[in-house]
Formats: sequence, C-alpha cells, structure tokens
Amino acid sequence: MAKKQFKAESKRLMELMIHSIYTNKEIFLRELISNASDAMDKMYYRALQDDALEFRREDYYIEIFPDKETRTITIRDTGIGMTREELDSNLGVIARSGSDQFKKDHETAEDYQIIGQFGVGFYSAFMVADRVTVNSRAFGQEEAYQWESSGIDGYTITKSEKESHGTDITLHLRESSDEEDMDRYLKDYEIRSLIKKYSDFIRYPIRMGEDTINSMVPLWRKNKSELTREDYDNFYEENHFGFGKPLKHIHVSVDGAVSYNAILYIPSRVPYDYYTKEFQKGLELYSSGVMIMKRCPDLLPDHFGFVQGLVDSEDLSLNISREMLQNDRQLRLISKKIREKIHQELLQMLRVQREDYEEFFRNFGRTLKFGIYNEFGKDKEELQDLLLFYSSSEEKMVTLEEYVDRMKEDQPFIYFASGETAERINRMPQVEKVLDKGFEVLYFTDEVDEFAIQMLWKYKDKEFRSVSSGDLKLDEDQEEKRDGSDEDQEMLDHLKKLLEDKVEDVRLTGRLKSHPVCLTAEGPLSIEMEKVLNSMADGEKMKARKILELNSSHPLLDRLRELYRSNRDQLDVYGRLLLGQALILEGLDLEDPIQFNQDILKLMME
Repeated sequence: MAKKQFKAESKRLMELMIHSIYTNKEIFLRELISNASDAMDKMYYRALQDDALEFRREDYYIEIFPDKETRTITIRDTGIGMTREELDSNLGVIARSGSDQFKKDHETAEDYQIIGQFGVGFYSAFMVADRVTVNSRAFGQEEAYQWESSGIDGYTITKSEKESHGTDITLHLRESSDEEDMDRYLKDYEIRSLIKKYSDFIRYPIRMGEDTINSMVPLWRKNKSELTREDYDNFYEENHFGFGKPLKHIHVSVDGAVSYNAILYIPSRVPYDYYTKEFQKGLELYSSGVMIMKRCPDLLPDHFGFVQGLVDSEDLSLNISREMLQNDRQLRLISKKIREKIHQELLQMLRVQREDYEEFFRNFGRTLKFGIYNEFGKDKEELQDLLLFYSSSEEKMVTLEEYVDRMKEDQPFIYFASGETAERINRMPQVEKVLDKGFEVLYFTDEVDEFAIQMLWKYKDKEFRSVSSGDLKLDEDQEEKRDGSDEDQEMLDHLKKLLEDKVEDVRLTGRLKSHPVCLTAEGPLSIEMEKVLNSMADGEKMKARKILELNSSHPLLDRLRELYRSNRDQLDVYGRLLLGQALILEGLDLEDPIQFNQDILKLMME
C-alpha cells in the first residue's frame, strides 16, 4: 500500500514535540500506558450502554514486553481497539485526540474519567523510537489493521492478523549515543521503575511476565476510615517524601467547583538542603492517577514549602506535552484550598498538639517568619498567629496571642530583645530594667525575627518595641534620657566628639539598673539587623545609628565627672573602654582591639 503523508503542519508539530516540547524522554511510557487505559475505559463505557455486553475487569490489562534481541518494546492492551478509519484519523493527524473525540461523541462518558489524549501522547514514542508499529483490532470487528511509520515522512496502513480486540504498539528503539542511552529502556528493572514512577495508580493491571507492577488503587482515593497511621507513614516512606516518620499527615478529599484528592505531609526532619537555594518546593501533581509533574511549585506558597505530598484531580486540563497545565484557574483554586487547609491544620496542631507543633516550629519556624517579611508583608495576617518566641517570664515558647492576653494593664508595648541566644539576651543591660518592671520580654534569636516583626509592627493594636530602642515608656516621671547639669552635658559633648566616628551621640539614661553602659539605636535599622545584613556575602556594609548611653545612677558617673575636671586624657581612656564594653555586650566586634588592650593596660598600671 502506498505511504500516506502527514500534513505539513503535522510534520512541523512532530519536529517541535520530539526536539523541544518533551524534554524528559522517559515519559513516553507514561503516555502510551495512559492511552491503553483509555482504550479499556471505552470498553467499560460501552458495557454501560449495552446490557448484552459483559465487562469483566479481569479481562482488561496492559502488558509490556521488552526484547533486547530485536531492540523493541511492545505495549499491549485489551481495550476497544481501532478500525482502519480510526487508525487513519487518530494517528494520521497529529494533535487529534481520539479520547477527546470520544468524549465529544459520548457526553455522558465523563462518569468514567478518560485520562489520555490519544494522538498527542502517542507521538511521544518517536522520542525514543525510529519506527513505530500499531497493530489493532476494533471491538466487534473481524479484521485487524497495522499502522506503521518511521517519523515525519509518513505512514502506511495495511491488513494484519490479531486474535482479539485491543492494540499492540511496538517501538523500534533508536541506537544509543554519547548523549542518550536508549538501551536503558530494554532493561526490565528500568521499565518497572518507570511504571511505578508515573503509572502506579492506573486502574488496570500493568503486567510484565507473571508480575503486576502497579498498585492500581491510589491511597488518596481510599476512605480515611479504611486507613491507619501506619498506612500513611508507609506511603510517606515508599514515595521518598522524607526520612523517618512524618510529624503529621493531612488527607483531603474535595468535591465542588474543582474536585481533587490530596495527601500532604509535614516532615519531622528538615531536608538537608531545605535552607539552601538548591531546595525545590512543590507537590507531586496527578491527573486521574497519572503523574504529570514530579514537583509542582505553584501548589504551595514559599512559606509552606516544607509540605510534601501529592494532589490528584480529574478536573485539570493538560496541553500537548502533558507537562504544563492548560487551565491555570483550576490550579489556582486548588492551590488556594490547599493553602487554607495547611494553615487550618497548623493552627489545630498548635492548640491541641503543642509539643508536636513546637517540634515543627523548631524545624520550619524560620520559613513562616520569612513568609511574614516576604513580598512586603502580603501574608503577615495569615502567618502571625503561627509564630512562637521564647518568653522571659514563661521560660518557654509562646504565641503572640498568649503574650498579649497576659500583658499588664500599664504595659504600653510588646517588648522584645534580640541576640544570639536566650542566655546572652538575659545578660543584656537593656533587658534588666524592663524585667525589673515585671514586663514580659520576647527573645529574638533568629536573624529574620526583627525583620518579620518590623513588617508586622503591631499585634492586636499593641506596638512592638525593642528594649534597645529609644523611649520604652517605663515610667512617665523617669524619662530614659536624663539631662544632667550643664557640666554633665559638656562632658557628654566631649565624649561624643571623641567617639564621633563610632556613635551618633552620648547620653545619660535611666533605662539601666546595674550596668554602667549600653548601646541603643535610633532609626529603622537596629544593631541586630546591622549584624545580620553585614554578615551577608558581598552585601553593602550597613551601620545603625548607635547611641552610647551611660547609667545616670551608676557610681562610675562620679568618676567620669572627676576626670572631666582633672584629667581629660584619662577620661578619653574611660570613654573608649566604655564603648568597647558596650560593643562586646552587643556581640559586635571591636574596631580597634589593640587600642582597647592598651587602654586596659594604662588603667592597670596606675
């Protein structure tokens, strides 16, 4: 029989698909298995319409035969098969979908979801094969026909032999090259692996020899009442979502404007690359049990990027490559619902399973804080009630709500202090007076804490205030800035001039109790934020507007006054040492450690 030619636009589509659209060649097997499943779905639908036709599920299966000697792979199904005309129309015109046409001709067929797009996915076979043979016998027909093509040059259709209805697709593999290993698709374990990876939940058995490779019934489509915690944990481990057992699983089944099933996991361990640029967030995405994407990042916001699992929907339309979603509106709706569900489950864990939540927060709390700071605080309202901070009074992690609910009536702010550890914060001079007033202080030990809180600014109408900031309103009759005598001001001006390249000002303060000195900052950039920003590689060096504050009630102040009158050189030594002491208390580096040591030596020699 004479070779039939593809249309010009079909030739171009095949070239684009083989060389550009499909970048992951191994999905050819997924496409052909999905088409085989479609063919058996059509038989099921026909049985629903014809009472005389019996549909026995055990008669419907898919078989795969690799043959190393002939370098072929055959995918056989016992489905509805194709007539000569259907072979010509479904396979002769690229981008014509037999399943799509079937659904148009049988509108009620949506009751039994047809997952493939026969005609488009079929041509993925040419990514790995230089010749494809399709031998098919349609249900109810006596004759079989063979379609054969070596690519864009065209195809032939001839009569053939086949014992029963169904379709055999045989791929004659290309030769391997330095760039591509085609022999891998002849290896039994490789094919089994691809079936498990992409087609594990096809509803018909996929056989190789005596073995059925696929699971067929997805865990997420089972009733929750049938499943145990062990079932979910095993699924987590089998699918390599994480190490060990998950902290929590979330099983979602939704019917509505868009229907989907999902199994989501909150890991109990942090992935080794989680806090690196290499980490890729995303959930596995399935369409009616067929994997479409290994990681779909659009299903999760960044602040919930730690969630592992999968989503399966029959409502998602797929484009030519089956790699990209055609209808973003449905995906956005699923993403929105999943996001709401994760938030709801985290809040529930926080309220009912506090120990589990604190374990989760130790692992992934920084992600939530980044989420508050990210995109100019777009998600701060959603995330603020999920935050935990160490409390000075409770000596454990508390929520912002818990803090505000027990604030004293005369407490004007939500006080916080920043430092490397809670122990170090406890020793900060600025904390002492706030604690002495009986006010609770939140300890910020993550580098992102202050950035997140600056974005929040308030919680339940209570403003956040750092203990190192200017006015703490600890006493109406005792302002933190203490103006001394004129002579005191002259001394302060002298010290300010001495340290003018290091601090903005030198002041007396009433904020300190036992410590003689501290550093505070004015403006939006705190001292802790300065340390974080300056620790970043290649970042522009930032400087907070530092204020050196001297304790107005400390005995050392009398010594400074005496030196101002009698020995200003020695006053300068004291001034430099006091600044050095304040820097060390803040965890900052001394700008001139040699000078600092020389000043100490001068005092020791007196």
